[in-house]
Amino acid sequence: MKESILDVLLYLFEHYFTEDAAPPPGERPLPGRDQLANSPLLDELTQAGFSPAEIHKAFDWLDALAAQRPDAGAARADGPIRVYFGPELDKLDVDCRGFLLFLEQHGVLDADQRELVLDRAMALDQDELDLDDLKWVVLMVLFNQPGSEAAYAWMETQMFLDEPEPVH
Repeated sequence: MKESILDVLLYLFEHYFTEDAAPPPGERPLPGRDQLANSPLLDELTQAGFSPAEIHKAFDWLDALAAQRPDAGAARADGPIRVYFGPELDKLDVDCRGFLLFLEQHGVLDADQRELVLDRAMALDQDELDLDDLKWVVLMVLFNQPGSEAAYAWMETQMFLDEPEPVH
């Protein structure tokens, strides 16, 4: 079985990041590469069957996510309309693009967060992303955003429902 960066990220997210302990305000929710690499987690990931190359790519992905975190309060309520091009159209099907528009129109994502989701989705080593994969990327991005707790909670509930609930 070929593992991807997303497989490693999902494993990390499900087994490490979503523990009940919330980080103090202003602190980065996702641990950095040094913190992860110096923990027993690296051995755990290897024992779980992930290759060192995929583990390091996942750490790079997380580092890029943390480095691109927009400032709280700097979000634009009415961002520009997003026009997708070339590789984005190839990687994200109509359902994925429609879902991002839905999230933005309903205030779950702002324009800056949408761009961060797109950046992180494009950084995955997959030719195409399906809607479920994109939802996980959105969830990880929201988890790392200060002030996005309500959006994260709503998105988390949507991950486990057959039909999404409307946003009010």
